[in-house]
Amino acid sequence: MSILLVSLNLLALGSGQTQQAHLSISTREEIADEFKSVPCKNDERQDAVKALFARMGAPSSEIAVEKLKNAENIVVRKKGASEEKIVVGAHYDKADEGCGAIDNWTGIVAIAHMYKAFRDVLPNKTILFVAFGNEEKGLLGSEAMARGIAKDERKQYCAMINIDSLGMGYPQVTDENSSYKMGLLAESLADKMKVPFGHSSSVGADSDAHSFKSRDVPTMDIHALTSRWRQYLHSSSDKVSNVKTESVYLGYRFVLAALASIDTSPCDSYR
Repeated sequence: MSILLVSLNLLALGSGQTQQAHLSISTREEIADEFKSVPCKNDERQDAVKALFARMGAPSSEIAVEKLKNAENIVVRKKGASEEKIVVGAHYDKADEGCGAIDNWTGIVAIAHMYKAFRDVLPNKTILFVAFGNEEKGLLGSEAMARGIAKDERKQYCAMINIDSLGMGYPQVTDENSSYKMGLLAESLADKMKVPFGHSSSVGADSDAHSFKSRDVPTMDIHALTSRWRQYLHSSSDKVSNVKTESVYLGYRFVLAALASIDTSPCDSYR
């Protein structure tokens, strides 16, 4: 079955059926439109992230740039009914080679459209949509954020979902950077959604999920790469023309279902 056929027939599944009926779910065409123009220079990407969230309806007052020692993270906070938190993240910086369309503008597009989905509903938990800076220099943005969580506050962080490099194939969970129960959740959702899914080993290095997993926050690390990823990432082949937008759409819908499921579950469900 092709990625396109799967993506066209997706249902937003998860345990939060009533809540999801009110989510503003983007279409495949809306996701594809985001790749008509991708910022290919690192010094353009922060402003482009802020502009993207603004187009998704985030007020400028809620688009915060957290200036840390070695990175700048962009945080958009969706207030929930409680102070329990879910972090949904993707890094916005790119490697020196290529445009960074796959790695990781695909992840940025996905989290921005997930913000749009939750924009007009009240989630059970407060959701932090975070575009991490300087991932390519050593997870600097995510490390700084995770390090800043006081030990006695970690139990308030119910989960962290990281998206790094969609746009090539079906969603996969990276086992080294994902918590066991979160991996099981991903597997269960794929079965319910009737989409192909896989577990994979680390594709080259730790991801921003590692920063949170190492501090006992349950993590799910998602990518949609294929065995040919080395030909594309961190190279001149990482460009818009090589992004399969139906793969980005499938990854977006898959993670949106995971987010809705976590939001409607007790905070300690995945520890």
